[in-house]
Amino acid sequence: MENKNHTDAVPENRSGDEVNTETVKECKNAAEANALYQTARGRLLDVNSWHRISGEHLAHFMLADQAGNPVAGPVQQGLMIRIDIPGPGTREGDGYDWVVVEEVKEETSEQVESVAVRVRPASDPTSDAEETAHFYAPKATSTFTVSRNHLTVSAGVYDRNLAPNQEADGLLDKIRNAIVGFMGENALSAVQWKAFTDGLLVS
Repeated sequence: MENKNHTDAVPENRSGDEVNTETVKECKNAAEANALYQTARGRLLDVNSWHRISGEHLAHFMLADQAGNPVAGPVQQGLMIRIDIPGPGTREGDGYDWVVVEEVKEETSEQVESVAVRVRPASDPTSDAEETAHFYAPKATSTFTVSRNHLTVSAGVYDRNLAPNQEADGLLDKIRNAIVGFMGENALSAVQWKAFTDGLLVS
């Protein structure tokens, strides 16, 4: 699959697995393409509404500051995202998984527009614990993109350097991370992220 990495925000896969999920829509004219891109861009930057895009029964996302307090408005570099996935959570994250927003990048030209949000597993900002509170190891990244290339609008999620997080102190958390990490590469990309990319491009 050729990913629409117009912003160069998707890193190389150096170790572990990679997963690409993408939805593409061909528009009839420039006005339709521009309108769809702007709508999808707004949805992508509104992290607190992601669960409504992909479905209430799937993971819920909350944008937070560096102390873990809820934040309204568009996502920005340096903020955190709290993830509540179905099933048991980690002890390190008090039941949640956490990522830090590593980069928010946009590129704009006459024919091409693109926005990307890259996140990386992080520790729980509400706790003194330094262990990564996520089912993936801290080397993993997920990059969420929306792009317009002429009349083609695409939305994608590109997971790179995927490996289960084995930093957890407890055996149960290590087992949980291994299981959820495996499911993340398979079910999460097939269900959660596909529903998400489809939802971003709903007219």
